[in-house]
Amino acid sequence: MRYQICVSGAASGDTVTASHQLAYDLGKAIASRGKTLLTGATVGLPHYAAMGAMSVKSAHRGVSVGFSPASSFREHVATYKLPTVEFDYINFTGMEYVGRDVHLVRSSDAVITVGGRMGSLHELSTALESRKVCGVLLGSGGLADYVSTLLENIESPGAREVIYDTDPERLVERVIETLDRKYASFQHDGTDSHVSAKRSGRG
Repeated sequence: MRYQICVSGAASGDTVTASHQLAYDLGKAIASRGKTLLTGATVGLPHYAAMGAMSVKSAHRGVSVGFSPASSFREHVATYKLPTVEFDYINFTGMEYVGRDVHLVRSSDAVITVGGRMGSLHELSTALESRKVCGVLLGSGGLADYVSTLLENIESPGAREVIYDTDPERLVERVIETLDRKYASFQHDGTDSHVSAKRSGRG
Protein backbone atom coordinates (compact mmCIF):
# COMPACT_ATOMS: atom_id res chain seq x y z
CA MET A 1 0.00 0.00 0.00
CA ARG A 2 1.12 3.56 -0.64
CA TYR A 3 1.08 4.74 2.94
CA GLN A 4 1.20 8.45 3.73
CA ILE A 5 4.10 8.98 6.12
CA CYS A 6 4.66 12.38 7.69
CA VAL A 7 8.10 13.64 8.67
CA SER A 8 7.78 16.17 11.50
CA GLY A 9 10.70 18.31 12.60
CA ALA A 10 12.00 21.77 13.43
CA ALA A 11 11.80 24.53 10.84
CA SER A 12 14.80 26.30 12.37
CA GLY A 13 17.22 26.05 15.27
CA ASP A 14 20.13 23.86 16.30
CA THR A 15 18.59 20.55 15.24
CA VAL A 16 18.34 21.72 11.63
CA THR A 17 22.09 22.28 11.53
CA ALA A 18 22.86 19.05 13.37
CA SER A 19 20.30 16.68 11.83
CA HIS A 20 19.50 17.88 8.30
CA GLN A 21 21.18 14.81 6.78
CA LEU A 22 19.08 12.53 8.97
CA ALA A 23 15.89 14.26 7.78
CA TYR A 24 17.08 14.00 4.17
CA ASP A 25 17.71 10.28 4.64
CA LEU A 26 14.22 9.80 6.12
CA GLY A 27 12.57 11.41 3.10
CA LYS A 28 14.74 9.41 0.73
CA ALA A 29 13.94 6.14 2.51
CA ILE A 30 10.19 6.83 2.40
CA ALA A 31 10.20 7.72 -1.29
CA SER A 32 12.48 4.84 -2.31
CA ARG A 33 9.92 2.44 -0.87
CA GLY A 34 7.18 3.95 -3.01
CA LYS A 35 5.38 5.62 -0.11
CA THR A 36 3.98 9.16 0.02
CA LEU A 37 5.94 11.66 2.09
CA LEU A 38 3.86 14.31 3.85
CA THR A 39 5.45 17.41 5.38
CA GLY A 40 4.33 20.86 6.47
CA ALA A 41 5.64 22.34 3.19
CA THR A 42 8.02 24.38 5.29
CA VAL A 43 11.73 25.06 5.74
CA GLY A 44 14.19 23.28 8.01
CA LEU A 45 14.07 19.55 8.66
CA PRO A 46 10.78 18.91 6.79
CA HIS A 47 12.30 20.67 3.78
CA TYR A 48 15.35 18.42 3.90
CA ALA A 49 13.05 15.40 4.05
CA ALA A 50 11.23 16.66 0.95
CA MET A 51 14.55 17.15 -0.81
CA GLY A 52 15.54 13.61 0.09
CA ALA A 53 12.30 12.27 -1.36
CA MET A 54 12.76 14.20 -4.60
CA SER A 55 16.33 12.89 -4.95
CA VAL A 56 15.04 9.38 -5.64
CA LYS A 57 15.09 8.82 -9.40
CA SER A 58 12.84 5.87 -10.07
CA ALA A 59 9.56 5.01 -11.73
CA HIS A 60 8.52 3.64 -8.34
CA ARG A 61 9.42 6.78 -6.37
CA GLY A 62 6.90 7.86 -3.81
CA VAL A 63 5.17 11.23 -3.94
CA SER A 64 6.14 14.33 -1.94
CA VAL A 65 3.13 16.28 -0.66
CA GLY A 66 3.29 19.50 1.34
CA PHE A 67 0.55 20.83 3.63
CA SER A 68 0.85 24.62 3.61
CA PRO A 69 -0.52 26.98 6.27
CA ALA A 70 -1.35 29.36 3.43
CA SER A 71 -4.60 29.59 1.48
CA SER A 72 -2.97 30.04 -1.94
CA PHE A 73 0.29 29.63 -3.82
CA ARG A 74 0.84 33.39 -3.72
CA GLU A 75 0.36 33.54 0.05
CA HIS A 76 2.56 30.47 0.50
CA VAL A 77 5.45 32.20 -1.31
CA ALA A 78 4.96 35.91 -0.61
CA THR A 79 3.60 35.90 2.95
CA TYR A 80 4.95 32.70 4.52
CA LYS A 81 8.06 32.54 2.30
CA LEU A 82 7.95 28.76 2.06
CA PRO A 83 9.51 26.44 -0.56
CA THR A 84 7.68 24.96 -3.55
CA VAL A 85 9.93 22.97 -5.90
CA GLU A 86 10.42 19.93 -3.63
CA PHE A 87 6.76 18.92 -3.80
CA ASP A 88 4.71 17.02 -6.35
CA TYR A 89 1.63 18.63 -4.84
CA ILE A 90 0.91 21.29 -2.22
CA ASN A 91 -2.32 21.31 -0.22
CA PHE A 92 -3.06 24.95 0.60
CA THR A 93 -4.99 24.46 3.82
CA GLY A 94 -5.57 28.12 4.71
CA MET A 95 -5.48 27.01 8.35
CA GLU A 96 -2.28 28.80 9.46
CA TYR A 97 0.30 26.77 11.34
CA VAL A 98 -1.74 25.27 14.18
CA GLY A 99 -4.63 24.16 11.97
CA ARG A 100 -2.22 22.99 9.29
CA ASP A 101 -0.52 20.71 11.81
CA VAL A 102 -3.77 18.93 12.66
CA HIS A 103 -4.77 18.53 9.00
CA LEU A 104 -1.29 17.19 8.17
CA VAL A 105 -1.27 14.62 10.96
CA ARG A 106 -4.87 13.50 10.44
CA SER A 107 -4.07 12.89 6.76
CA SER A 108 -1.10 10.68 7.65
CA ASP A 109 -0.92 6.95 8.33
CA ALA A 110 2.24 7.45 10.38
CA VAL A 111 4.27 10.34 11.81
CA ILE A 112 8.05 10.27 12.24
CA THR A 113 9.66 12.87 14.50
CA VAL A 114 13.19 14.09 13.76
CA GLY A 115 14.64 16.84 15.95
CA GLY A 116 11.72 19.13 16.68
CA ARG A 117 10.47 22.02 18.76
CA MET A 118 7.02 22.95 20.11
CA GLY A 119 5.35 22.67 16.71
CA SER A 120 6.63 19.10 16.41
CA LEU A 121 5.34 18.39 19.92
CA HIS A 122 1.90 19.57 18.78
CA GLU A 123 2.09 17.22 15.80
CA LEU A 124 3.27 14.32 17.96
CA SER A 125 0.52 14.80 20.55
CA THR A 126 -2.06 15.02 17.75
CA ALA A 127 -0.67 11.82 16.24
CA LEU A 128 -0.81 9.97 19.56
CA GLU A 129 -4.35 11.15 20.30
CA SER A 130 -5.33 10.08 16.75
CA ARG A 131 -3.71 6.65 17.31
CA LYS A 132 -1.37 7.05 14.36
CA VAL A 133 1.74 4.91 14.07
CA CYS A 134 4.52 7.06 15.55
CA GLY A 135 8.26 6.80 14.98
CA VAL A 136 11.03 8.78 16.66
CA LEU A 137 14.56 9.20 15.30
CA LEU A 138 16.76 9.10 18.38
CA GLY A 139 19.98 11.09 18.33
CA SER A 140 18.48 13.84 16.15
CA GLY A 141 18.19 16.29 19.06
CA GLY A 142 15.36 18.49 20.26
CA LEU A 143 12.00 16.88 20.92
CA ALA A 144 13.01 13.51 19.47
CA ASP A 145 15.50 12.88 22.26
CA TYR A 146 12.95 13.75 24.98
CA VAL A 147 9.92 11.82 23.71
CA SER A 148 10.61 8.65 25.69
CA THR A 149 11.07 10.62 28.94
CA LEU A 150 7.93 12.64 28.22
CA LEU A 151 5.81 9.57 27.61
CA GLU A 152 7.18 7.82 30.69
CA ASN A 153 5.75 10.64 32.80
CA ILE A 154 2.62 11.72 30.91
CA GLU A 155 0.01 9.12 30.07
CA SER A 156 -0.87 9.06 26.39
CA PRO A 157 -2.74 6.67 24.07
CA GLY A 158 -0.40 4.55 22.02
CA ALA A 159 2.69 5.58 24.01
CA ARG A 160 3.87 1.99 24.39
CA GLU A 161 3.70 1.43 20.64
CA VAL A 162 5.97 4.34 19.66
CA ILE A 163 8.88 3.08 17.54
CA TYR A 164 12.35 4.37 18.46
CA ASP A 165 15.46 3.95 16.34
CA THR A 166 18.74 5.72 15.60
CA ASP A 167 18.93 4.78 11.91
CA PRO A 168 16.63 6.56 9.40
CA GLU A 169 16.26 3.67 6.94
CA ARG A 170 15.68 1.10 9.66
CA LEU A 171 13.13 3.36 11.35
CA VAL A 172 11.20 3.82 8.10
CA GLU A 173 11.27 0.06 7.51
CA ARG A 174 9.94 -0.63 11.02
CA VAL A 175 7.18 1.96 10.60
CA ILE A 176 6.12 0.36 7.30
CA GLU A 177 6.14 -3.11 8.86
CA THR A 178 3.91 -1.82 11.66
CA LEU A 179 1.52 -0.28 9.12
CA ASP A 180 1.44 -3.57 7.22
CA ARG A 181 0.33 -5.35 10.37
CA LYS A 182 -2.19 -2.63 11.23
CA TYR A 183 -3.81 -2.80 7.80
CA ALA A 184 -3.33 -6.52 7.18
CA SER A 185 -7.07 -7.11 6.87
CA PHE A 186 -7.61 -4.27 4.37
CA GLN A 187 -8.13 -5.48 0.81
CA HIS A 188 -8.07 -3.28 -2.28
CA ASP A 189 -7.32 -4.18 -5.90
CA GLY A 190 -6.01 -0.75 -6.83
CA THR A 191 -9.05 0.21 -8.89
CA ASP A 192 -12.14 2.31 -8.25
CA SER A 193 -14.52 -0.56 -9.02
CA HIS A 194 -16.00 -0.35 -5.51
CA VAL A 195 -16.91 3.30 -6.15
CA SER A 196 -18.53 2.47 -9.49
CA ALA A 197 -20.50 -0.33 -7.88
CA LYS A 198 -21.90 2.02 -5.25
CA ARG A 199 -22.84 4.62 -7.82
CA SER A 200 -24.67 2.07 -9.94
CA GLY A 201 -26.55 0.75 -6.95
CA ARG A 202 -24.75 -2.59 -6.88
CA GLY A 203 -22.81 -1.88 -3.70
